[in-house]
Amino acid sequence: MTAIQRRFDGRAVVVTGAASGIGLAAVERLASEGASIACVDRDFVGAGAAAENARELGAEAFSLECDVGDESAVVSTVGSAAERLGRLDVLVNMAGILACEHTDQTSLDSWEQILRVNLTGTFLMCREAIPHLLETGGNIVNAASTASLSGYPWFAAYASSKGGVLLLTRSIAIEYAKRGLRANAVAPGGVTTPMTEGLDLPAEGVDWKLLAKMSPLDRFRGPETVASVIAFLASDDAAHVNGEHVRCDGGTLA
Repeated sequence: MTAIQRRFDGRAVVVTGAASGIGLAAVERLASEGASIACVDRDFVGAGAAAENARELGAEAFSLECDVGDESAVVSTVGSAAERLGRLDVLVNMAGILACEHTDQTSLDSWEQILRVNLTGTFLMCREAIPHLLETGGNIVNAASTASLSGYPWFAAYASSKGGVLLLTRSIAIEYAKRGLRANAVAPGGVTTPMTEGLDLPAEGVDWKLLAKMSPLDRFRGPETVASVIAFLASDDAAHVNGEHVRCDGGTLA
């Protein structure tokens, strides 16, 4: 990846979900623009590979193992990242999980796991990072989804978690705006990632016409298309963008 700008020279960034998909693409894009990055994922090997990719692009980078739904792990991880980076300018929350199942067949364990990672994990990372970000006038970019904005059949838990992320983002934006902190969200859709490629559909009862409505108008694209939006939102180019979500979905919800 060749950077056309160096918007993150001297900036310290934490990226969750860094081992694959949109998180990995965000690491590579921000590294190419000069950021120093803490690559966070529960997949420590994958996070290490992401950090190595970032270093090959000329960035300072290291990996941290963390389950974002584990409060004590998040407290330790954010503290370690801030200490090693020396500051914290940007938090990019891309860690997430996905399940496709009939709502009436969704177990409580499945429901709670998805909310724990996608929503509670995002909250915990934000909570721990905010004091550091207030010191630098930094910002947060969270992973919402087109499922935050429209009903998604067979994705009740996922859509609920992502709807929560969007409102969490807006609440943080309003609460801390006058103290110099911005918070925005990217809402991807129609993006090919390991998470979407490995998705198991219910064996019976899926209406393919309804699923087709959740697809982009042209074609599925790679996670680098979302990373470019993340980089914009995290940069000074978006200094007047706060409490916003940006759809990156190939016109799915146009």
